[in-house]
Amino acid sequence: MSNILSTSILSSGSYLLQGNEACAESAIRAGCRFYAGYPISPSSEIMESIANRFPECNGTFIQMEDEIASISAVIGASWTGAKAMTATSGPGLSLMLENIGYAIMTETPCVIVDVQRAGPSTGQATRPAQGDVMQVRWGASGDYQIIALSPWSVQEMYDLTIEAFNLSEQFRVPVFLLCDEAVGHLRERCIIKDDVEIINRKKAKGNPPFGQDGDDLVPPMPSFGEGEKLLVTGSTHNEYGFRKTADSAVQERLVKRLSNKILLNQDKITDTEEYFLEDAEIGIISYGISARASLKAVKVLREKGVKAGLLRLKTLWPFPEKVIGELSSKVKKIVVPEMNLGQIVREVERVSDCEVIRLSKVNGEVITPTNIVEGLQTNIRS
Repeated sequence: MSNILSTSILSSGSYLLQGNEACAESAIRAGCRFYAGYPISPSSEIMESIANRFPECNGTFIQMEDEIASISAVIGASWTGAKAMTATSGPGLSLMLENIGYAIMTETPCVIVDVQRAGPSTGQATRPAQGDVMQVRWGASGDYQIIALSPWSVQEMYDLTIEAFNLSEQFRVPVFLLCDEAVGHLRERCIIKDDVEIINRKKAKGNPPFGQDGDDLVPPMPSFGEGEKLLVTGSTHNEYGFRKTADSAVQERLVKRLSNKILLNQDKITDTEEYFLEDAEIGIISYGISARASLKAVKVLREKGVKAGLLRLKTLWPFPEKVIGELSSKVKKIVVPEMNLGQIVREVERVSDCEVIRLSKVNGEVITPTNIVEGLQTNIRS
């Protein structure tokens, strides 16, 4: 394996990278040229890598005074036409949420990387957890849909960062890369390829920037400085951006479109992987670092004569309820291992027809294959 090259974009090949480093390199490959952030463990290596690499590719890096200013700068940069991102962890994400809501309302594409740590509050700053799953889904006010991706390896920190930018540009929405400390700080091989699909936002001069455009419900997005008459507000607005805070019809049409542009395209957005599910009687549903332990647990259980299989969620939001519902009709039980007290398991219960078992771990340590195997066997015996 070679070391990181001092070029604007890494050439194709095999590299030994940390998850956070892979995220930064991938953002550059995706076309990100603006980063605003504030250092916070365990995401700081993303910011440090970006600060080190951006001078080589004419990017703009700003360390802001806090996370509120960081997400504000990212939104502003996006409206100038830049692909923009920030990275944080739970406490910093809490500060960003009001302006993430603003980005949702103004249909501003941007990428927010949340490297989760043990909470609540300051918690354990360098210990892994998966406690922000519902925070990214429901942290902003009002009704909306969001996209959140969950990598389980350094390779996917790279691949899914590109995917996050593509989805953000395609659907004009903030996209979360929701990983955990264990994946962010994991160091392993990452394969970089030259044949990468990059999606950019639609342009259509003279078209309303907030109106329905085609079947995908995503309007074109002009940038400031392109000669368009732009009004950008977090208040209820019509297709031209004019405030309509007392108009019930405009409010309903806007909120439904903001949700439907994700919901009606969720088959294009959601992604899962299946392992040993062909004859499975017990299905394990997991994501992030917990899914790596789950796959090993499935193999151990199979050796013990238990027909287990894994459904790995690469997309957490929009929730892949169709594939989970289908799985629940084929297996006797579903087990959901996660490093929180039960967040995704509630969504699984909502769409499942079989018994759902939760396996939680919240002590600041990664969940292990042994934890999953023993937890499942205890439940079966009882």
